[in-house]
Amino acid sequence: MTTLAGATGLIRLAGGFAIAAVLLAGQAQAQSLKPWRQAMIMPKADAGFFLMAAKRGFAEREGLKVEVLDVKDDPIGMKALLSGEVDSYDGVYGAIAASARGADVKLLGCSWHAAPYVLLARPGIKNIEELRGKSIAASSPGTPPDMVARASLAQAKVPLAEVKLAAVGGDRDRFTALLGGVVDAAVVSNEYMPLPAVKALSVLVEARKVLPQFLRFCTLMTGKTLTERREDAVRFLTAQIKAFRYAVSHRDEAIKLAVEASGAKADDPRPAFIYDEGVRPGVVDPEFSIPRDNLLWLQDQMIALGQLTKAGDIDRLIEPAIRKEALARIGK
Repeated sequence: MTTLAGATGLIRLAGGFAIAAVLLAGQAQAQSLKPWRQAMIMPKADAGFFLMAAKRGFAEREGLKVEVLDVKDDPIGMKALLSGEVDSYDGVYGAIAASARGADVKLLGCSWHAAPYVLLARPGIKNIEELRGKSIAASSPGTPPDMVARASLAQAKVPLAEVKLAAVGGDRDRFTALLGGVVDAAVVSNEYMPLPAVKALSVLVEARKVLPQFLRFCTLMTGKTLTERREDAVRFLTAQIKAFRYAVSHRDEAIKLAVEASGAKADDPRPAFIYDEGVRPGVVDPEFSIPRDNLLWLQDQMIALGQLTKAGDIDRLIEPAIRKEALARIGK
């Protein structure tokens, strides 16, 4: 006959086995996840969109363990992709240039379509024409900030030779350089617009007005990766689309993730500002469409602004099949 103490012991033992089984199952699942390395320009206030798949379980549910590698700019990201250091990268300009030169790069879909930049200037400078003989903090040649600076000057008919374009780190570095008087103007993310310090500066250009068909980020992989890891590529894009769909319909959770990832203070207005900018029509595209006309326009702009010597075959760059399969798996 089983005593009360014995029964209690059996219950505890059974409970222990159950907990152990759950833990072992979790470990087995973690071990079965396939590693995926993703490079992206260091996320800031926009992290609620771009890190949702990696940080909130969407990738794991597709059988992938995503490791995110932050890179300083587009040239570094493209080098990491083409060298095989990473499996995917979020960019577009370097991909157009690399594809035109015959590199093995493929564009699977674009998640952010509008230009999230502004050209700010120190107090007293009221228009582009007043930048003649002065310095503008942009970024490395061929990067989006560099394109914004060049396009802004071209629209105002200010010769490039009459200003000094300085390649200054990331957005924070350029903003700090402007506030410190190191440069006269700077191209920075529009996430800085709600900060009190901007009130004393001049907003010379909103990038979306000089680059109306701009594309900010597209998912890129190499043809080699698509051949060797096609199933994983489909799973990765599936996770990304699901995560972006979730982000655009869950404002508070996306902002919370952006705050966590960027280390922003609770009262920092930038994560909420960028989220609301992102969900405006024509900005974030959770369906990861492939706007061919925009890609052709971007290539023409790169040639006109001296960032590319000759046009490549955009259709060689585009790879629509992975997105098509991912959408089929997701359904409506």
